[in-house]
Amino acid sequence: MNNLDDALDALVPAPFGFVGVRCDGTGETLQFLLHALPVKTNPNPRAQIVADQVAAYLDNPAYHWQPIAASRGTPFQQRVWQAMREIPVGETRTYGELAAAVQSGPRAVANACGANPLPLFNPCHRIVASNGLGGFMQGIAGGLDIKRWLLAHEQGSK
Repeated sequence: MNNLDDALDALVPAPFGFVGVRCDGTGETLQFLLHALPVKTNPNPRAQIVADQVAAYLDNPAYHWQPIAASRGTPFQQRVWQAMREIPVGETRTYGELAAAVQSGPRAVANACGANPLPLFNPCHRIVASNGLGGFMQGIAGGLDIKRWLLAHEQGSK
């Protein structure tokens, strides 16, 4: 991955690896990373603002996020992501409960979770299956461990 387009604007250490911040012309994209990509020598200055918010959340799960611009996503995805942001810290909803809230189906909600470009700001880790943890990070190795950590992190803030 030596392509500068793959490089990050900021990298925030986290207990589960790293959170990478990449800014593009449409807004910020946060990614969970279990390994580091190169960091740009001339990063987008907005990346540090977002990176500071990520670090604040990792320190205090009750941190109140400032709005993050993200124009990507269909109107339906935007509606699902907004509904996720309304779930209080330390609480979860099932895919079915969130689907009912946005007048859709659980599978469509799960697909919106998988397409989420800002997984801490739009807290898709708070969405669980009716019979367990559900998925996270589209099945990437280690993703469920990160979901468990995030949920435990937020439970400790109650």
